[in-house]
Amino acid sequence: MDDALERTNPAEASTGEDPDGALALARTRLDAARKRAEGLKLMIFDVDGVMTDGTLYYSERGEELKAFNVRDGHGIKMLRQYGVEVALITARNSRAVELRAVNLGIAQIYQGVEDKRGAYAALLAQLGLAAEQSGYMGDDLPDLPLITRCGFAATVPAAPEALKSRAHYVARAPGGHGAVREVCEFILRAQGALERAISAHLQ
Repeated sequence: MDDALERTNPAEASTGEDPDGALALARTRLDAARKRAEGLKLMIFDVDGVMTDGTLYYSERGEELKAFNVRDGHGIKMLRQYGVEVALITARNSRAVELRAVNLGIAQIYQGVEDKRGAYAALLAQLGLAAEQSGYMGDDLPDLPLITRCGFAATVPAAPEALKSRAHYVARAPGGHGAVREVCEFILRAQGALERAISAHLQ
């Protein structure tokens, strides 16, 4: 059984009981999400609440500090290595985000974007991609315009129900603590590249 599906309802998975067809529904949704992820050429991430846990830290000098997850970062690197472009669109401006993007080799960074639709349209036009070839992962209501426009939408477990009900994939891991890595691996698995990525570390 698929790991993601198994975790949808561990109790039912372990007993084999599924009186309401919950596992069948989960399997259908997971298959649909996987199908959408197969054709992705671009994955876009929000930052606060997705690449971080959403907590904002300020130094005594007023500098904004952020904590990023190294496993999330490696997931992003694997996506790029296996042909999926990565971009960031975030409403806040932060030098820390700029530095993290450079570290991960992300060239497409849009900061200080309150209405993300314009940046999204510009990004698709620049890369010559259709909406269905793009994915987006966000965590709050300002992300709804992209969640409902892209081909593959993902979110985090702490997101409002308005996002979770519209997303194609809801990560089990929290934002800033493996959610991005989980989504990266889901995409790589859908595209048949995850095992190659793992094997590369066994040589």
